[in-house]
Amino acid sequence: MGHAVGHPVRVTAPRRRAAAVCAALLLVALAMGAGAGAAPPPAPIPSPTPTPSAHRAALDPRIAEIMRKPEYRHAQWGLLQTEGADGPVLHSLFPGQFFIPGSTAKLLSVSGTWRTLGTDHRFVTPVYAVGRRTGATLTGDLDLVAQGDLTLGGRTRPDGTVAYTDLDHTYANDFPGATLTPENPLAGIDRLARQVRDSGITRVDGDVIVDSRLFAPDPVLDPTPTPLIVNDNLIDLLTTPGDRAGADARLDWRPKVAPYAVTSTVETVAAGGPTNITVTATDGGTRIRLSGTIAADAAPLLRTTPITDPAAFGRTALIEALARAGVRVSADPAGPNPAARLPRDYDGRPRVAEYTSPPYEQYAKLILKVSHNLGANLGICLMAVSAGGKQCEAGFPVLAAFLDRAGVDRRQAELMDGRGGNPADRATPRALVQMLAYWQRTPDARLFREALPVLGVDGLLAENCRSCPARGKVFAKTGAAVGGDALNDRLAVGAITIAGYLDKGGGRFDPFYAGVNGAATPTANPADILSIANDLALIAAYLQESP
Repeated sequence: MGHAVGHPVRVTAPRRRAAAVCAALLLVALAMGAGAGAAPPPAPIPSPTPTPSAHRAALDPRIAEIMRKPEYRHAQWGLLQTEGADGPVLHSLFPGQFFIPGSTAKLLSVSGTWRTLGTDHRFVTPVYAVGRRTGATLTGDLDLVAQGDLTLGGRTRPDGTVAYTDLDHTYANDFPGATLTPENPLAGIDRLARQVRDSGITRVDGDVIVDSRLFAPDPVLDPTPTPLIVNDNLIDLLTTPGDRAGADARLDWRPKVAPYAVTSTVETVAAGGPTNITVTATDGGTRIRLSGTIAADAAPLLRTTPITDPAAFGRTALIEALARAGVRVSADPAGPNPAARLPRDYDGRPRVAEYTSPPYEQYAKLILKVSHNLGANLGICLMAVSAGGKQCEAGFPVLAAFLDRAGVDRRQAELMDGRGGNPADRATPRALVQMLAYWQRTPDARLFREALPVLGVDGLLAENCRSCPARGKVFAKTGAAVGGDALNDRLAVGAITIAGYLDKGGGRFDPFYAGVNGAATPTANPADILSIANDLALIAAYLQESP
């Protein structure tokens, strides 16, 4: 087997936890040309589902060889490829059977949010002056009314697009190699503060309040969306080795907002030594401490810790930003968010600032490229709000109605969240291919296709297949559900899946799905998962390369 060239997948140690855990699939780390070693004895491969089309193609023998590997002896494969959006079926294995989708479920939830809100929908987050204005002094409160903006300017580039890295900081605690975008996560907050100052207010004798009444956070959705989100509700902690062994490691963190404080006792050890950093948080998550070691030759290591009260965090961030902009607020910046002071509504209240987001299609691209779990779950809540609801679960009927309109048989999907991380989530290959085919009939077909990771180019497929003929010709969302098998001291692969489009040339894009449920690794080594992940990338590549 070839050596890893990217980011290894992290899985829970099987002796500690046998329950399956769902995570975004990183189809990275194994070179496209990595062999599988000696061919194992042939295992039976399910025959393709019969189809009346004379165009049905023979399955590439390289794909059949992958399916015969010992890892899949007790597994179930699913496969579906059609010729364009409405053409004949080319390949089909159990297209109507339920499979654990992993993050390919985001194809359904993000599509529903996208079409419900609209491609060009922008979130407008206002700040109202509630009280009496006398010259430059407001006697009363400034209320920031949260609107469910996923980034609030924290990833927006100068050209208005939303920045992402191939391995997002939201996965920093699970996968090594996660990196930060260069944008200031407080950019939107700073802009609001400057607008308040530009409105003529320089003093607030009162408070700053975050109005989070847009929807009620639902703990069933994990991670749980909140109406105000700053930096994905995370504190970023970046540790860099010191100049020599024995030196203190260097630490940077963001966003720096009171009362959050970070200290580090991480020590630099000799090159090749262990890198092992532990993060602990106390006082409601506001006192953060890093300890452990980092090798002198190690790359900077990113970790995150949660913002436990996003509304209070946002309140403090805005008060501090106001101070930087020249607006003094009499209230304690580090105090709680006094939501009880909020008015019933804002009719007749002057709007003194507003932040307008990029269009939703940019957020959809972020969610799909990096498998952004918080953003996918947020979509469920936003669909609920679109229907006048405050409870996030009210978003599922909205999603159901969209799927009906889109021609997706929603009886072939079961969802309890937007990310594909709930143990109850299921989808058939046919439902996902129907979703993909729907987009090809819309004016946004190209936007949606290019919002998906591209094999060998970007997102969670960036490091796969970088030198193969299919590079740049597979646009696909990946998914995984991986846990431990303590009984056999190995890893249980609930699912590894991939679904998207194959660029067959001449403007033809074939929707496809490939997935395996119930595989098992030979050992408890996480590298074995990478081998399975690479197999799914290879299958997608071979489907694209086949005539």
